[in-house]
Amino acid sequence: MGDTPLESDDIALPACRDRAWTRRAIELLQGDRRRSADTHLLKPFFAGLGGLSIYLKDESTHPTGSLKHRLAHSLLLYGICNGRIDEGTTLVEASSGSTAVSEAYFARLLGLPFIAVMPRSTSRAKVEAIESFGGRCHFVDTPGEVYGVAAELARATGGHYLDQFTNAERATDWRGNNNIAESIFNQMQAEPAPVPDWIVMSAGTGGTSATIGRYIRYRNLPTRLCVADVEHSAFYDAYVTGDMSVTCSTPSRIEGVGRPRVEPSFTPGAIDHMMRVPDAASIAAAHVLSDRLFRRVGGSTGTNFYALCRLAAAMLREKRGGALVTLICDSGERYASTYFDADWLKANGIDIAPHRTTIERFLDTGAFLPER
Repeated sequence: MGDTPLESDDIALPACRDRAWTRRAIELLQGDRRRSADTHLLKPFFAGLGGLSIYLKDESTHPTGSLKHRLAHSLLLYGICNGRIDEGTTLVEASSGSTAVSEAYFARLLGLPFIAVMPRSTSRAKVEAIESFGGRCHFVDTPGEVYGVAAELARATGGHYLDQFTNAERATDWRGNNNIAESIFNQMQAEPAPVPDWIVMSAGTGGTSATIGRYIRYRNLPTRLCVADVEHSAFYDAYVTGDMSVTCSTPSRIEGVGRPRVEPSFTPGAIDHMMRVPDAASIAAAHVLSDRLFRRVGGSTGTNFYALCRLAAAMLREKRGGALVTLICDSGERYASTYFDADWLKANGIDIAPHRTTIERFLDTGAFLPER
């Protein structure tokens, strides 16, 4: 016995969630991407480095002033396309500053409320930037508190926890699609050494290093990735020991990098080498590079640059030519009252003079001789 034919009046399309706001939001994010030309790849000259070429990918020129502009864009897209962000959704983030600045910018672009959960020690310049974009800052006493407080605020507001420390490595398409790794290699194509020997990247979420490391492997390139970590951070110890449960109770003094725990986005298998950089060396390198570029760069850029100098010194000792690339993560103007303030350095017991002498000598002569 056959099925009973359906009457035409019985056929109706199912009701679906309206996606008008989602379509508009995606258009706004795409518009921001189109308006933002790719960041410059700088090639400063250092007399002592002989046949080595040094490149700096200047992420400070994004509309929100840092590398985190890329991440914030990806996190918003990730949340929208997964159906977790809609019209009126409150966005919440755990951040040490720069990511929250960029997310506040995109929240305002989309007309969404934004709350940043951050340590009280976050630089005032970053707090003011978040507030200037209409975001609200919720302060905690220690970095380890940000995760739970952010998740609770998202639950209490019925909002969405962007969770950069978990989602950074998955929100960005590491195969390409205009990610930072693809951009670097595209910009290097016409250089004397178009495939760099090393890319150096410090770890905050671990997401950028994961993207770069995966892209290198996906494109079958000989480039190696060095991840630089700071004094007070769990990442380096986890990489060396293989124990992803290690923690660090002392807060990082280099904003934007170093974490009290091993973040879910940290991907040690995509890394070729890690290096721990003393805080005084990070800040000294930021001072030296700021002088050489005639504008200030931040402490995490100093971490990157110091690690690059160590690798360059090893290459010079082996009489090797080639290229090294690292990132200018953000502007040093955000740290005028900390890393570039002599009283702050003294109060924190940080003496940058010996490291500064070492770095200056190396850039001018090629001799890396730490002061004793």
